[in-house]
Amino acid sequence: MADAETLPQDEASDASADGRQSARRTWLYRLGALVIVAALVWGVYYLLFGRNHVGTDNAYVNAEMAQVTPLVSAQAIDVRVTDTQPVRKGDLLVRLDPTNAQIAIAQAEADLAEARRRFRQTGATSQSLSAQVVARDADIVQARAALQSAQADYEKARVDLQRREALVGEGAVSGEELTAARKAFASAQAALAQARAGVSTAQATRNAATGQLEANDALVRGSTVETDPSVLAAKARLRSAKLDLERTIIRAPIDGVVTKRQVQVGQRVAQGSPIMTIVPLDKVYVDANFKEKQLRGVRVGMPAKVTSDLYGGDVVYHGKVVGFAGGTGSSMSLIPAQNATGNWIKVVQRLPLRIELDPKELKAHPLRVGLSMDVELDLSDR
Repeated sequence: MADAETLPQDEASDASADGRQSARRTWLYRLGALVIVAALVWGVYYLLFGRNHVGTDNAYVNAEMAQVTPLVSAQAIDVRVTDTQPVRKGDLLVRLDPTNAQIAIAQAEADLAEARRRFRQTGATSQSLSAQVVARDADIVQARAALQSAQADYEKARVDLQRREALVGEGAVSGEELTAARKAFASAQAALAQARAGVSTAQATRNAATGQLEANDALVRGSTVETDPSVLAAKARLRSAKLDLERTIIRAPIDGVVTKRQVQVGQRVAQGSPIMTIVPLDKVYVDANFKEKQLRGVRVGMPAKVTSDLYGGDVVYHGKVVGFAGGTGSSMSLIPAQNATGNWIKVVQRLPLRIELDPKELKAHPLRVGLSMDVELDLSDR
């Protein structure tokens, strides 16, 4: 009886073991089939899609931000904007104290009036010097006439002296008369020399007057009261002063959102020091860092699909590659990697690409600088 009961139990256990092995084989077959199907699906995906697409999640929003810097140093008397405030190009941002600029304009206007007056004075001086030259010409004529008279007196005195000296031997001329003739000749000779000196003096005076006239004419020749160099320089200073006054009104250079405002009412701002930044949200782009092996087939102009963590995968931006960076991120870092050492280990480098986005999509779903993005490039358009 015991042997009869044991036999059915052994057969039951063997049947159970066979069932478990059969079930295990079934699951193994199913798992193998699933792996094969997955491999086939992946192969088809790679052949039809995967090999023509590369992607990265190492991408961030960036923009050509405008730094607002005052062009004059002055005290801020009115600040019209705050951080996160949207502005349009030309909107008033900050007003600076215009007092110094207004004083500079008044000084420049006075300098301009003085320059015009000096030019008119120089022109009047030329007329006066021209009259003096004419007067010096008359002096020369007068001096030459005096010289001719002195020459005539000299010749008469010389002839009289010669006659009297010729009659001395005959006793026809007294010693007193001879002495008077000699004295008259000496006086005529001195008068002739003085007349010659007078002509030379008149000519020299006339030459000096001519030189002064030419020098004064050189200051006004070819110019008018509005084209004189000193007047033009005064006008330039006036324009500069007016420009400084205009620069006390600081306006938005572009459309965007105010960020990093660093100016307060009453603060004295320095020329060239940034007081705020404006981010153009309608012109942002994406800097995507791709591994160097991913870039073998990438070309400028290729289409790109971009998604943002801000909106999720439901919002897809369409863009295109517009350029490659001039160097990898590590080479452009503050402390570049030194790979010449003996313990160098190769590290896959990433090269930034710039992706330009569709403005209409940006307007519908605005982005902010620094947001993380996922970028996928379509290589099938090579």
